[in-house]
Amino acid sequence: MIEITLDGHVLHVAPGTTVAAALYLGGDGGSRTSVSGERRAPLCGMGICQECRVTIDGQRRLACQTPCAAGMTVATRS
Repeated sequence: MIEITLDGHVLHVAPGTTVAAALYLGGDGGSRTSVSGERRAPLCGMGICQECRVTIDGQRRLACQTPCAAGMTVATRS
């Protein structure tokens, strides 16, 4: 298992787990908050819809296209 930080909470996931899957394993499944305040979740799972944008180690990236790495910090809320 590898350890990542998701919105300030430590989460252990199996190697090869995408950040999108980690959102469901350790959080509410949401990847961001819409302008109306509703949580948004990954939709297409292949990087086309852009709904899974999160901040990973300070950079905006697609959660569905990014595998978890040891020590990674993921933020879904700004």
